[in-house]
Amino acid sequence: MQVDQLCDEAVEQRSSLRIVEIDPQSDTRWEALMNHLPSSVIYQHPAWLQVVEEGYGYKPLHLACEDASGNVHGILPLFYRRGLRSGKICLSPPPVAGPLADSEQASTMLIQAAIERGRSEQATGLQFMTRSTNFDDCVDGVAGVPVYESYGLTLPEHAGLLRLDSRVKRAVNKATRSGLHIRPAETISELKAWYQLYLETMRRAMVMPHPYRIFELSWRHLQPLGAMRLLLAEHGEAGQRRLVAGFLFFQWNGISWHLYTGWRREDQDLRPNDLLHWQAIQDACAQGLRWYDFGHAPAGNQGIAQFKSKWATETVTTYRYSYPLTSEGAASSATPVPVQRTQSAEVAPGRASQVKRAVRDRLVTPLWQRMPLKATQLIAEWSRAVHYY
Repeated sequence: MQVDQLCDEAVEQRSSLRIVEIDPQSDTRWEALMNHLPSSVIYQHPAWLQVVEEGYGYKPLHLACEDASGNVHGILPLFYRRGLRSGKICLSPPPVAGPLADSEQASTMLIQAAIERGRSEQATGLQFMTRSTNFDDCVDGVAGVPVYESYGLTLPEHAGLLRLDSRVKRAVNKATRSGLHIRPAETISELKAWYQLYLETMRRAMVMPHPYRIFELSWRHLQPLGAMRLLLAEHGEAGQRRLVAGFLFFQWNGISWHLYTGWRREDQDLRPNDLLHWQAIQDACAQGLRWYDFGHAPAGNQGIAQFKSKWATETVTTYRYSYPLTSEGAASSATPVPVQRTQSAEVAPGRASQVKRAVRDRLVTPLWQRMPLKATQLIAEWSRAVHYY
């Protein structure tokens, strides 16, 4: 009798689900659901949402699915971002943070509500990133498209159970013999010192860096929770230690995410990156974490892909879910009208791409890579503030 009554109450609660906007910073139900569901990720955490809001100035739209009793069954963190090219768009916080719910019904309601609220705010589209295809059948027109593959390692109970590739062993041994020392950063000044290495690395890789304030805010909001960690590699010379590399990690719910890297080209023969990964993996095993995420490799960068593959990693696909919220967006996503192709029309795109590649290789790349670090930092601040895309 009691079981039947409980089932009836559960059905009644499900039928009374509704979508509300809540503040994850003050409403404890948000984090409580994250702690309850095993698929939650750090990028849905209130602390990271606060970093994104303060660091980029995005307007938040954080949705929750609750029943008549106030119990939360799903959440969807979103922000409005206005870009010069994309216009106003409703998107999830980077890099992966889709709906988190205990039922398909709650996920569907969250996505539908996001579409409706985005339209009311005259946004051009809705977009969220996730490593799951569970949302393909929730709403018509919303389907996941593969964006990139990340590399990850399933962690054993202790690091000694890992079967390391001989290349990894040689690199770690070389780094240890060369006098490298790994330790966690302890102060904001050490974060600032590492950021200079990060700028060097992004300049060398032709990637737009994140502004320093994002890392400083992460240090303030995530590091005290144990959700952020910065490992530094230092080289001992004549009784002095010199910073040569550093990795920044986020940690939550059994996962260690390797997100940002900074290293000096002239010190790569010391193999600091191998030793940093090995130390981080040992620490993650000791903490009882179950997955070590190496991140993704940029398209066409075989060197980074091979480096991450040598750790016997698995690949995980990240999907982009998007939905056009305006007639212009709907038209652009529809099936294109067939166009009669001519020989000149076929050749022109090839020539255009060749011109773009030549400009990039002969002008943009040398200019960017020779730019002073201070200029690189200023451009990073400007580009993230303007939101070109």
